[in-house]
Amino acid sequence: MDTVNEPVPIKRNGKAARPPSERRAHGRLGRKARTVTQDLQELGGMAREMAQEKVAQLRASASEYCEEGQDKVQQVERGFEQFVRQQPLKSILIAAGVGMLLGVLWMRR
Repeated sequence: MDTVNEPVPIKRNGKAARPPSERRAHGRLGRKARTVTQDLQELGGMAREMAQEKVAQLRASASEYCEEGQDKVQQVERGFEQFVRQQPLKSILIAAGVGMLLGVLWMRR
């Protein structure tokens, strides 16, 4: 097998010059890399926007649930107060019974 050693043009800095086909391929590769980078940046921006929208939706939902919970607690509180006002003796006896039960459980520990 004969191998032909052709002279390789050398640039002034001592490195071998690239053939034209390699320069074209290198240029195409660079352009593709820039395109991919731009596409990734756009996708990142879209993902960030979607995440921000989802966070806003979750905040709104959480706020609504919190308000509903506060309303329910206030309703229970009003009902409890009304029961205590209508039946004060019964309320005192229930509170004493619960206190005794908790005291007994606490002492068994």
